[in-house]
Amino acid sequence: MRRKEMAEFLRERRARLTPAEAGLAVDGRPRRVPGLRRDEAARSANISVEYYTRLEQGRVGNPSDEVMASVADALHLTESEREHLDDLRGRARDPDSGAAQRVRPGLLATLHSLQNVPAFIVGRRLDVLAYNRLAKEVIADFDAMPAVERNMARLAVLDREAAARLVTWDKAVTEMAATLRMEAGRRPGDRRLAQLIAELRRASPSFERLWNEKDVLRKTHGHKAYRHPEVGGLEFDYELFPAPGDADQTLVVYNAAPGSHTEESLRLLQSWTAPPARERR
Repeated sequence: MRRKEMAEFLRERRARLTPAEAGLAVDGRPRRVPGLRRDEAARSANISVEYYTRLEQGRVGNPSDEVMASVADALHLTESEREHLDDLRGRARDPDSGAAQRVRPGLLATLHSLQNVPAFIVGRRLDVLAYNRLAKEVIADFDAMPAVERNMARLAVLDREAAARLVTWDKAVTEMAATLRMEAGRRPGDRRLAQLIAELRRASPSFERLWNEKDVLRKTHGHKAYRHPEVGGLEFDYELFPAPGDADQTLVVYNAAPGSHTEESLRLLQSWTAPPARERR
């Protein structure tokens, strides 16, 4: 199964790369494929066409690191795609993904010290493990849902209210599908992840299409825009901070530009939702 996934991934990436993008001269022969031909990919990787064909057919048991690095170079793979390819080759770490994730007290304290911006902690499968008040106000009312439903992909695809808040819904779901595929490559034995992906594919033709495109992504930062029912548009530049000692947990911080409408709106949301003085003590 892993060889089949790797073969499909290589075929998809070859089909997306044109000879011009690969730096190859067009030889004038009629082209029957939108991207590179196998012989062109093999020539760029400096391997035989026969061997490259076997790779794309899932018939190579244990290709060397050097060969796969050459193939990755030839196909112009991104860093995320190279990491995913390593996972599909069997370099994936697949710990006990069914075990419940618990946020360390120190990391939780760090999260709640961020009072002026939305912040939350995501774990495996884009599960939301913890969040501060402004994250709840901007993204979704996490308190009102069971813990199993606190998942960024699930909210974007299955929760109409949460999805309506995402101004760039298509971009957000595209990135989530690519992130989940990266997770699936790293954790082939994660049943909860497989169930989540199957549910999203059944529920959303858009997610099904994105999943079949086989894109992968490991985000480190980006931009998000929300539409809040009370304060209107909100624009954030976000940063992701993997937790030291636990790469499966990431602190996500949504920053607002100083002096912006978003910064002022966050102040309003903070004042409206501040707990009573006795509770704060």
